Amino acid sequence: MYKDGVCKVTEDYYTKTICFHDINYQLAQNEDKMSIFQEFCNLHNYFDDSLNIQFTYMNVADDADRYKKYIHITEQDDDFNDIRREFVDMLKTQLEKGNNGLVRLKYLTFGVTEKSLSTARSKLHHLESEIISNFKRMGVMSYGLDGIERLEILHRAFNPDTNDKFTFDWKMRAAAGLSTKDAIAPTSFNFAKKNIFQMGNIFGRTDYVELLSTEISDRMLTDYLNIDENIFVNIHLHSWDQQSAIKYVKVKNTAVEAMKIDEQKKAARAGYDIDILPPDLVTYSDEIKRILADLQSRNERFFVTTITITCFAKSTKKLELLSNQIKNITQKHNCKIIPLDWQQEYALMSAVPLGYNGIDNTRNLTTSAAAVFIPFTTQELFNPEGDALYYGLNALSDNLIMADRKQLKNPNGLILGTPGSGKSFAAKREFSNAFLSTNDDIIICDPEGEYYPVVNALHGQLVKISPNSTQYINPMDISTEYSDDDDPVTLKSDFLLSLCELIVGGKYGLSATERSVIDRCVKNVYDEYFKNPTPENMPILEDFYNALRKVDSPDAQHVANSLELYVTGSLNLFNHRTNVDITNRLVCFDIKEVGKNLRKLAMLIVQDQVWNRVTINRAERKSTRYYIDEFHLLLKEEQTASYSVEIWKRFRKWGGIPTGLTQNVKDLLASKEIENIFDNSDFIYMLSQAAGDREILAQKLGISEHQLSYVTSSGQGAGLLFFGDTILPFIDRFPKDTKLYSVMTTKLEEQS
Repeated sequence: MYKDGVCKVTEDYYTKTICFHDINYQLAQNEDKMSIFQEFCNLHNYFDDSLNIQFTYMNVADDADRYKKYIHITEQDDDFNDIRREFVDMLKTQLEKGNNGLVRLKYLTFGVTEKSLSTARSKLHHLESEIISNFKRMGVMSYGLDGIERLEILHRAFNPDTNDKFTFDWKMRAAAGLSTKDAIAPTSFNFAKKNIFQMGNIFGRTDYVELLSTEISDRMLTDYLNIDENIFVNIHLHSWDQQSAIKYVKVKNTAVEAMKIDEQKKAARAGYDIDILPPDLVTYSDEIKRILADLQSRNERFFVTTITITCFAKSTKKLELLSNQIKNITQKHNCKIIPLDWQQEYALMSAVPLGYNGIDNTRNLTTSAAAVFIPFTTQELFNPEGDALYYGLNALSDNLIMADRKQLKNPNGLILGTPGSGKSFAAKREFSNAFLSTNDDIIICDPEGEYYPVVNALHGQLVKISPNSTQYINPMDISTEYSDDDDPVTLKSDFLLSLCELIVGGKYGLSATERSVIDRCVKNVYDEYFKNPTPENMPILEDFYNALRKVDSPDAQHVANSLELYVTGSLNLFNHRTNVDITNRLVCFDIKEVGKNLRKLAMLIVQDQVWNRVTINRAERKSTRYYIDEFHLLLKEEQTASYSVEIWKRFRKWGGIPTGLTQNVKDLLASKEIENIFDNSDFIYMLSQAAGDREILAQKLGISEHQLSYVTSSGQGAGLLFFGDTILPFIDRFPKDTKLYSVMTTKLEEQS
């Protein structure tokens, strides 16, 4: 093994290995499946008769303790360690439901025969680049393995019963006089038995898969890989020279035609109808003709193919049970397992990603027949690095879903679902997880007054905004960090224009002259404030109102008259300086009792308070998570929708992570401008959807029929997760016997 990943297998045979990842094949639309299949065929056709190809699929045990480290939440000097321990226990329980302790690895090994290492190396590196490009066209991430990475995989293959970390150093190896084989070998090999071998303390066997059926399902390989045990599936391929393949099939066809003539002669002598031939002969003849047509005119190649399955167990009894499970799957697909008696040593060497095939059993397959063994099933989403949070279990594999939205290009998110599908619960679970395991600040706009139990449990600040409340927030609040340029007043003016548009605008909105006078008055008010920017000098709405009154123009007086109700009238709720502590890590603005006339205004002002907080946190390199329930209320008015679009555009580079919760998908697509919110959201947590909304979402996001089934009457806590380019079905059955559940649920009978 060389440092660059080139391996000298025999005197003049060299190989290299590429690791490739999974994509969502099972959930794809039929046309997408066909596209993936066609690209996989193109990959096969890329290999000419000078190459040996080996696809290796390995289910290997991983270190369970490593996964427990990933889900660990460090305790802190606060009042919430009991909840942290409870949350970690929940994650451990969820982890045990899946097979996160089992890793599914996919490799493509390719080899060339060359007289010199330098020639082989040059050819292999060129092939590696081309193969990676082929995978990229399928949307599959892949990369070439270097020497240490290949050795680590071989060490895993030869030591499936240990989770010991692989350590290797090229310099130490040379100094100790050891070979690379010493680094990967198990403690012992024993091939004394007919069809079983032993490596160290583990037993194994390799069998040949004989393809009997003329039609193989693309589910066959998936069924093998869904076995939650240590197994290797290997497919060795060697392409025929095209002309030789056509000649070979023509010879076969001639032989079959001769057999048909013999049968017809026999029938004539016996007085039978000469057109009645044995069914097997007819089937074989049709297949030969189809293969010949494929080779001559349908871009098909011919491959000598060997398929083997290797399984491992800690006892011969368990090995036998696993072998029977594999045999049943094989029979289900009308194929047969052939034991490789007294060939186990060669079979094992053919089962590891070396590009070596020591098995004589072969079957000739066309490109499409070989490519039907599609290795793609479902993507996993388990990226525990950074500030990864829990999002449920993968509904296809039961594996834990953990990811960090901050790693996305646009961490902005949407939680969509019908009433009762679990939208607010999903938001509460996410921000509670963030509260316990990160230092992020969390702000909630709560139009229904349903977040206070979890906010109180986490000692957050609840701000009740209503005509009867003595808690106030000031829409005129500003800080020097408010804008990303040198003039925070310009951005504040945009907000106040939106606010006035909501109050004054009417059917046709503010006129150009009204917008100009508002902008001028805003700047005058803040110019005065910034002469001595202290909290007690912070302007309030009345200062802005008075500035308008001083302007001698009908437009200014019209705006001032419209504002009067909100300054000196009965709706003067927002004509006060902020008197609540909004520096708490968790702040919830409860606007349930604010009244219908003030609700949209309140949501807009809360949004501005969030912007203030985001700008301050940016200077401290701190993220701010903002949750807006009943988000559709902000999207129904042009003014509040426009400001929301700006939030979605600006938040990312300021460390803001906004999340809108809504049941009204139509409102998200009401205009091209609002549609930007959808386009700028790389995180979509989609729960059960109404029929009309399903159709809209399917068209907008390209969701397949199969994917839609996961958001059709799916029940609480189940649906589809869109995380960047990853789409996967999820299910979250959060344990009900926990303190956190009792404060997150909206069901009265389950609340503590």
